[in-house]
Amino acid sequence: MASLTETQVFNRTDTVVETWYWAFRSNQVKRGQIKHLNLAGKELAVYRGEDGIVRAVDAYCPHMGAHLAEGRVDGNGVRCFFHAWKFDASGELVDIPCRDKPGIEASIQHYPVSEKYDVIWIYSGLNPTHPVHFVPELEQIEVDSSFGNQFVKECHPNVVMINAIDAHHFTSVHQLPVQVNFDTVPLNAHSIQFNNNTYIPQTKWYLKFFSRFYADTLTYSMCYTAGTTGSVTVGPDFLHCHIIFALRPNADGHAEGLTILITPKRKGLLGKLINPIILFATKCVGNYFAKGDTEVFKTIKFKLNKPIKEDLAIIRFLQHLETQMTTGWGFGKNLVNRVGEQDLPMQADNIISIDSKSEANPPKKMAKEA
Repeated sequence: MASLTETQVFNRTDTVVETWYWAFRSNQVKRGQIKHLNLAGKELAVYRGEDGIVRAVDAYCPHMGAHLAEGRVDGNGVRCFFHAWKFDASGELVDIPCRDKPGIEASIQHYPVSEKYDVIWIYSGLNPTHPVHFVPELEQIEVDSSFGNQFVKECHPNVVMINAIDAHHFTSVHQLPVQVNFDTVPLNAHSIQFNNNTYIPQTKWYLKFFSRFYADTLTYSMCYTAGTTGSVTVGPDFLHCHIIFALRPNADGHAEGLTILITPKRKGLLGKLINPIILFATKCVGNYFAKGDTEVFKTIKFKLNKPIKEDLAIIRFLQHLETQMTTGWGFGKNLVNRVGEQDLPMQADNIISIDSKSEANPPKKMAKEA
């Protein structure tokens, strides 16, 4: 990676990161049902067996290439509609109706599937290297979930993702009366977190009032997994709202997104009454911020030609994404970061000097008045 504008993974339509992508809401694939899915340019057949487990397989029958989603679920396997060849739960050919025994060996490729947050996730490779996205403060906590909007944005998914850590636009677009500044926290090889480190200013009466609900800095935390799924955590100390944005690229190079709302599961009748209200409030928060950014996604031709220090979080995200492994799935013609092939230099100082300051000398935190 020679510069911020000459990337190998970020904002590339010929690159697919090897990770988990959202496919369907869980209730959209019922027991015994099979569906077509083009995921990042990869044609799949997705079905739920009689055992309730969802499976994702290469779409085309190895016999004559009929699309398996035109067929039917048979037990925990799938049967092609054309000549009724049956492939079992592991993808092996087990039956050809015109024969007592198949007499040949054939199979279809299965891909890892996970169900989390009432969503079906499919891994764009054979051996997952990391779990489905998690919100750090809820990693070991059982949650309730619901859905916000399902949407298409007319730009690459990476460009949609970095909007949430574009510190500058919080004042220019959303008129947020707080100057946002992020600390970058790498969680592991596939996940990175950005935490706001500034306080609510004491310049207005209503800001003084809201600051009473924060013992420390204003809560705004964004976490990403492989640059394709992100979650934002906002809200006062006594009640955090958590919104997950799951994105996947389509054939036009645009972002197909699903908004997932989550909150800790609360037991008993009180939880059944309170959690739907919290999830609805979370949806309203997400809609407020999404509305202000919609227009730019329709026309933006993203290229970070003139970076400034307020773009540092975006640069860190870009650097992180450049380290992710890619796959040959669908649009994935540009294979980078394969094991043993290359090790990209990821130090910021090797890439760019931001104004006259660097992250080694960040802006001082605003002192919180008594």
